[in-house]
Parts: sequence; C-alpha cells; structure tokens
Amino acid sequence: MGTDLLQAGRFTKKEHVKRPAEIQNLFKNGKKVSISGAKLFFAPNKTVLNRIAFPLSRGYGNAVQRNTSKRYSREVYRSFKTCLNTGYDILLLIYPGNDSFRTRCVQFRSLCEKAGLLKR
Repeated sequence: MGTDLLQAGRFTKKEHVKRPAEIQNLFKNGKKVSISGAKLFFAPNKTVLNRIAFPLSRGYGNAVQRNTSKRYSREVYRSFKTCLNTGYDILLLIYPGNDSFRTRCVQFRSLCEKAGLLKR
C-alpha cells in the first residue's frame, strides 16, 4: 500500500483547527449552513488541506455524551474527507439530540451538499 492510501483514512494533526482565534474567526466570518441539529461553518484557508474542528453547543450533556459525539464526528469526517473539496477550514457544530453515527453521517452529508463542499 502506498502512503497516500494510508493517509486517506487518517485524521492527522495538520487537519485540526486548534487555535481559539481561528475557531472564533470561523464563527464570526465563515459562511454558515444549517440543518436540524447541526451547523457547518466554513472558509477558504489558502492551503491544500482541509482543517476541521468539532465544538459542541453549551450544555451538551455529560462528558461521556460529549466524547461520544466528538468521536462520531471525527469518524464521519474521516469517511467523507476523500469526497470533499480541499482548501477549507470547517467547523461542525452539533446540538444535543438524536446522537448516532448514522444520524451524524446524514447530517454531515447534507451540510456539505448545501455548502458545496462535496466533489462532483
């Protein structure tokens, strides 16, 4: 297997939006699309990689629920990342509610379609 194939399924540190200032900038200046239970903020980042963050809304339940939700979000991003256009900072904001992997897949796909981030 080539390294490109191995990297395709990974979620590396270079793909994280880490700084609070960058996250605030996405909230403030990024384009926004929303569906029931989730919002997606995105903005071009002048690189060849997508970078993503998974903040949760305030009062999102206990630590187990928050960690499970973030794990679902990371896994969904890993499975969709080869289908996305590159060069964007993305922020996936999830609200409490029906939290399952299948729901998260549907939400992420719908948001990316609305935002025009999926490859044609």
